[in-house]
Amino acid sequence: MSAENKSPKETANPATDGSELIRFDGVTKRFGSNVVLDHMDFTVSSGKHVTLIGPSGSGKTTILRLLMTLLKPEEGTIKVAGDYLTHEEQNGKLVPAGEKHIREVRKKIGMVFQQFNLFPNMGVLRNITEAPVHVLGLSKDEAEERARELLEMVGLTEHIDKYPTQLSGGQQQRVAIARALAMRPQVLLLDEVTSALDPELVAGVLDVLRDIAHTTDITMLVVTHEMNFARDISDDVLMFDAGRVIESGPPEKIFSEPEHERTREFLSAVL
Repeated sequence: MSAENKSPKETANPATDGSELIRFDGVTKRFGSNVVLDHMDFTVSSGKHVTLIGPSGSGKTTILRLLMTLLKPEEGTIKVAGDYLTHEEQNGKLVPAGEKHIREVRKKIGMVFQQFNLFPNMGVLRNITEAPVHVLGLSKDEAEERARELLEMVGLTEHIDKYPTQLSGGQQQRVAIARALAMRPQVLLLDEVTSALDPELVAGVLDVLRDIAHTTDITMLVVTHEMNFARDISDDVLMFDAGRVIESGPPEKIFSEPEHERTREFLSAVL
């Protein structure tokens, strides 16, 4: 099927079947004597939108950084779509994974950061096509076709020839979203993607993400303080405190009838 005939759903991500996509087993992460994740068990099913909420320092962003292999756990294992992320099996034993193995598994994961991290010396189009060409091996024409469709999805078609410095912060973040989706990841990680934006630019970025959540099958793992956004797009919300999940459930339960006192305290402070 040519790109012209593809729906945004097909462009953004291959179909998902609800199977387990991410699994943390007994994952511990420390920074010095500070235990940020404490023997964390955690799963995400494909096609689901899971939002992590909780106070700063509770371990939410650490989960995303472990999935991107920007950090590695001291204990435990992480699997993505059935493959170990930072380990591999050799002669029936689990050993630390080599860089080639990590790169292959990491292709399944896309991330949008707080800071947009666009290449300032590249135009919008090349920012989006660079990785699909050099990492996935797409032809330049195929990568550009995909990029143009994603730019239409995020509402930036008319800015295709501009450089990042010519765009607002909100527009740059939308380019970063398109760039992440261009790799056709199985899961999209979103780390406080509106926290660096001026308040008047936040709504436009959240509207784009709502559209992606509602019109594609891509799995999302979201860290945000935008509680109305979390309520709108989430299948499940997980409340973190001190490196553990203390409460989880559908958004209507967590936001309307939280069971844990710490959850009630947190929500009363941020809502």
